Amino acid sequence: MAKSRNNLLGVGGQRKKLSAAERQGAGPARDKDRKVAEDRKQELVRKMRERAAAEAAPAQDAPAGS
Repeated sequence: MAKSRNNLLGVGGQRKKLSAAERQGAGPARDKDRKVAEDRKQELVRKMRERAAAEAAPAQDAPAGS
C-alpha cells in the first residue's frame, strides 16, 4: 500500500504563539516605533518651552510703563 501524502501534520516545524497584540501588528517593532515617536515629541516640547521662555524673558525685563 502506498504511503499517504495527504496528512502533512507536523511538516515545517512549529509556529510561534502570537499574542493578540502581535497578531494585530503591535509587535516589538511597533514598540520601538512608539518609543522613537515619543522621543521626538519630548524633544519638540522641550524646544517649544525654551522658545516660550526666551520670548517671555525680554517682556518681563522691559519697564512696566512710561
